[in-house]
Amino acid sequence: MVTLGVYLIGSGLTALTAGNTTGWIVYMYLTRFIAGTGIGGEYAAINSAIDELIPARYRGRVDITVNGTYWAGAIIGTLAALLLLHQLAPSLGWRLGFLLGPALAVVIIFVRRNLPESPRWLLMHGRAAEAEEAIRRIEQEAEASGQRLAPVDRAKAIEVKPTERTGYLTLAYVLFRKYWPRSVLGASLMIAQSFLYNAIFFTYTLVLTRFYHVKASNAPLYLIIFAVGNLLGPLTIGRFFDTIGRKQMIAGTYIGSGVMLAVTAVLFNQHVLTATTQTIAWCVIFFFASAGASSAYLTVSEVFPLEVRAQAIAVFFAIAQTFGALGPVLYGDLIGNGANTSRLTIGYLIAAGAMVAGGIVEIVLGIDAEGKSLEDIAHPLSMVRRPVQSASGVTSGSAGQVWRPNRTDWQPDWLSAAARDSGVAARTAGSSSSLKGIPGRGFSPWPPQERPPPLRPPLSPRAVSGRVRRAWLCDRTPRP
Repeated sequence: MVTLGVYLIGSGLTALTAGNTTGWIVYMYLTRFIAGTGIGGEYAAINSAIDELIPARYRGRVDITVNGTYWAGAIIGTLAALLLLHQLAPSLGWRLGFLLGPALAVVIIFVRRNLPESPRWLLMHGRAAEAEEAIRRIEQEAEASGQRLAPVDRAKAIEVKPTERTGYLTLAYVLFRKYWPRSVLGASLMIAQSFLYNAIFFTYTLVLTRFYHVKASNAPLYLIIFAVGNLLGPLTIGRFFDTIGRKQMIAGTYIGSGVMLAVTAVLFNQHVLTATTQTIAWCVIFFFASAGASSAYLTVSEVFPLEVRAQAIAVFFAIAQTFGALGPVLYGDLIGNGANTSRLTIGYLIAAGAMVAGGIVEIVLGIDAEGKSLEDIAHPLSMVRRPVQSASGVTSGSAGQVWRPNRTDWQPDWLSAAARDSGVAARTAGSSSSLKGIPGRGFSPWPPQERPPPLRPPLSPRAVSGRVRRAWLCDRTPRP
């Protein structure tokens, strides 16, 4: 709600620009900066909310489809621009164009008021009662529609220690040490798609008018066709990211679109294409590239722990936009006055190479996340233990559990490995852990002031069931 409100205010203030003097130009840049911060926050909020609320088996297609609807907005915006700029005075038409987005945002704000908060987020912040209520509402809506909810596997229960906030040190540790290969993967995918789109889409009108001599007034018509191809890709092949697999589809869309772009670059340089055939070729290319670009947001939103998920999306979005901003500058210079196709051909080949490189990184570092719960892909930083079924039928803490004190919630993984290898067995009634085979000898890797709290008694099946429902409901798959 906050990020959408920031975007609404920024775009609304832009429409109030009253002149073209230096002061008003600075004012317009400032308001666009405000709107941009709202848009950046929206990407983090939307993708994290989708991943935390959608069942695992549908998460990929839903995330890709929602991100792909960007192009539905592009179509609406282009049609509005054609109407406003051709039927109204220019001094009024562009202002109404900037107010169109905030008008739609107001409608979306009322729609979002009915969306539930993520039970995962609520539970991680100690708001168990609210999480239980959100789960109850989701269950009721599912059952009211005639669906049967599959029983939750008790073996997947986890116990977490709520935290108020996660600082930048924790974020840095997760991104650049604990999960650094995933950070390389996310950055590679996000930078490649951002550079491609900013380079091609934002210079498309210049290519049409300077190389193919299309009238500037007709250029939006070509942009609409281009946007339709981008919209159809995620809508039609998004489900295959759940059925065929993440790595196969992401690598395939990235490498495939890169190879096709390289082929069209050669044809462009040989003056084989026209404005129409160039647009058709790019519609085919970006049919696949659009689904791949959306999967980049899916990747960075599901491969990091819950506590830093939104922050990770924001970080990689910012990195991608920084590199993507170089695209229009570089390609605008390569286009020049439209007299030399060879220079622009090199630019297209660079973009094609970036997409192919992103696909190769996916093959090497990609995560098979399809059908998996978010907690299986990346354990929450606040996870204390995963209960298991004992021989007596009572659920208790598993051997090798790792307690994470408040000051060290980003404790390195050597601790869990050391505990597991040494055979640490948790006493369910005592106040400390003991080393297997060495009775009475304490095992405490922390200084006294950071020593973990006493282990609690074994959890009853009913208590575990409640924790299971709170932590895992969102991955329950409705049955017909």
